[in-house]
Order: sequence, then C-alpha cells, then structure tokens
Amino acid sequence: MSESTLTTTAASTSGSSSLISRDGGPLVSAQGTTSIADTVVSKIAGIAAKDVSGVHALGGGASRAVGALRERIPGGRVNHSQGVSVEVGETQAAVDIDLIAEYGVAIADLAAGVRRNVIASVERMTGLQVTEVNISVADIHLPEDDAADDEAEQRTARVQ
Repeated sequence: MSESTLTTTAASTSGSSSLISRDGGPLVSAQGTTSIADTVVSKIAGIAAKDVSGVHALGGGASRAVGALRERIPGGRVNHSQGVSVEVGETQAAVDIDLIAEYGVAIADLAAGVRRNVIASVERMTGLQVTEVNISVADIHLPEDDAADDEAEQRTARVQ
C-alpha cells in the first residue's frame, strides 16, 4: 500500500485540525493552485458513464424530458451532465448518477463498469481523488420503446 500524502496538524489560529498536503498534490504547485468547477467533473462523469455498454441514457424521467426539449431547439446542445450530480472539494470528488439501463444487462455488472469508467476518467482528467460513485438505476429501456417512439414521430410529422 502507498503512503498517504496527507498529515494532520493543528491549526494555530482556530484550534481545529486540518489536512495539509506534503507535496501539494497535482492541483497545487509553487506557481499557484488549480480549482475545478462542479460542471467540469459532472460532464466528464456523464460522458464516461454513457460510454459504458448497457447504459441507454442518463437521468430520470423529468430530466430526460427537459433534455429532449433542449436538443430540439435550434442551436441547442446535448447536456452531458444530465442525471449526474457531483460534490467537488479541493482534492476529492463524489459522484451520483441516475441512469436508464438497457433490458437484459446485468445491473450489478453495469454499475461496476460505470463506476470503474467514471473513477478512471475523472481521476485521470482532473487529478481529483474520487471517493464514491453512487448509481441509481431509474428505469429499464425495452426495445419496443424505440418502435413506439418512431411510430408517434411519424404520425406527428406534417410533411414527409
């Protein structure tokens, strides 16, 4: 096991203990510090989660509906952080993901794959230590759901 780079010392002004890094970590150097916004980590985590085979979509029903509307607006973009919430500290991050799984995929294996991919991507790209990735499977996507969506879209099209 590797040695921890953190030591605990008593703060002289407040009387409470705080964590001080011996080497400053990857985000702190003699030339300055780097802070990473929550949205950056949530986009990285969202893209990493979508890359796992067996993930149909991210988010619950309401967030997916809003995302679908946003994508249909001219100039609208895909929201890569849909269904992802994060807490980012100075050296650590925690990630919560809501997802829709494909029918037939083993959910425990899917969750392990998503967790592994999110941790690897966030830690590699940001230098933050990911303390936890909590996954909530909100629904299962069935193949016949796509056929029903296609039929409804054809009925509402005015011009073909």
